[in-house]
Amino acid sequence: MLCCTWLATLTFIGVVPEYKCNYVGANESVLVGSCHLKIFLDDHLKEIPCPNGWTFKSPYNYISIIQQFDWICGLEWVPALGQSIFFVGSVFGSLVFGVLADKIGRLHCLVASNTLACIGNMVTVYSTDPTCFVMSRFVAGCATDTNFVMMYIIVMEYIRPKMRTFGLNLTIGLFYCLGCMAVPWVAVALGNWWLFLSVISLPNLLIISFYLYVPESAQWLISKGRTSKAIECFKEIARYNRRTIPAKAIDSLKDYCEKHVDALTGKHENLLGLLKTPKLRKKTLILIFKSMVMTLCYDAISRNVNGLGYSPFVVFTITSSTIFPACIFILATQDRVGRKALASGALFVSGLFTISSGIFQAFMEKPVPIIILSLAIIARLSVNIAYNSGAQYAVELIPVVVRGQGVSAIHVAGYAASFFSPQILLLSNLWIPLPDVILGVLLILGAAACLFLPETLDKVLPLTLEDGEIFGENEGIFEFSCCGKSRTMSRADLIE
Repeated sequence: MLCCTWLATLTFIGVVPEYKCNYVGANESVLVGSCHLKIFLDDHLKEIPCPNGWTFKSPYNYISIIQQFDWICGLEWVPALGQSIFFVGSVFGSLVFGVLADKIGRLHCLVASNTLACIGNMVTVYSTDPTCFVMSRFVAGCATDTNFVMMYIIVMEYIRPKMRTFGLNLTIGLFYCLGCMAVPWVAVALGNWWLFLSVISLPNLLIISFYLYVPESAQWLISKGRTSKAIECFKEIARYNRRTIPAKAIDSLKDYCEKHVDALTGKHENLLGLLKTPKLRKKTLILIFKSMVMTLCYDAISRNVNGLGYSPFVVFTITSSTIFPACIFILATQDRVGRKALASGALFVSGLFTISSGIFQAFMEKPVPIIILSLAIIARLSVNIAYNSGAQYAVELIPVVVRGQGVSAIHVAGYAASFFSPQILLLSNLWIPLPDVILGVLLILGAAACLFLPETLDKVLPLTLEDGEIFGENEGIFEFSCCGKSRTMSRADLIE
């Protein structure tokens, strides 16, 4: 649930209230605007900046950082730049913590990233100028993604394969959904951005206590030749679950590690291997593009809560409620229709409804808020499906020998694209529906790109770079598992 707070902080510390020039009087020759006073003198119109500040009307009387520091009327770039730098920090932090996770362990990186998130957010609380604000958002951004991914990896590496899709999707869908729905009302109850940011940041320090009861990744320990420590972790989990590991299973694991760990660590492929051959390079670049589109649009659609005719707190809560149904939908359909059909279809539907929302805002004389909100909810549901299922698709397509590096690089590319999310949302100042149109077009392009990826359902996944080069090359772009008979490929099929 703590992982949902990064999205909430991006959204609610920078809620844009309604505002107009603070002017007291009833002079008919003065028109009060948002950023200027228009004064008629001798048949001439004179426009002057607000001389006495602004009057704000914020939902639930919530005071955002924009209202406190008057970052409006030419200073809108400050919060937008802060959010963009936040994602620059995410890219930097993901790369650094990704390397450290393979060197010092997943648990250390999990604790360090959550501690860093708390530090960055608390520095933001005490920021009084744009420079300090932007720097603090970089620090907080360095922890984002890592504080989720490390816990995800630790859990995934302990759950048995048949339960991974169910366990991870259900757990994340339930608790992440509940967290996102509750956080807006925590902000409303606290009444201002700095108290809200303090309250949701300090619990990150509780992660330090994970050293007492969360074991290190056993797979990482084995990869480092620390088989005895890995066995201790397995036994600890077994005791917690009131189970006993048979001695035969432990002996078998020891024998396997003695025979195979050295062989596995003897030859190291690197990330550049994904780009050396043309067919594997094409798949890798498509996955990178898909990740960039999904992450950018997921962030922008999630935070595009202004201008829909309802309070941003209400909109965020309602759209967040789609997270859990999205996970249930994935569980019910992903192994039936296939990865390609689900990824492409979800991106297309999200793009279609995002554009429709923008068109309704642009061309309806009196936009009906309930229609626009309904379109936004469907778009959010679809992008949730695409985002949550997309991670598994990438993991399955990247060959095992470079899977860790490849998936990390794809994930970082997505966060790098999120740098442009605040800038795209800022384009609503030029034309209100413009962000929806841009995001919709990107989503549809992402859907089209997915058609050129091979299906992975019921197929032996590529082990080596050579396997990845020939994997799925005889498959048509409109060939889906749900439209034909699926079959399980053998290693011989890949070679042929």
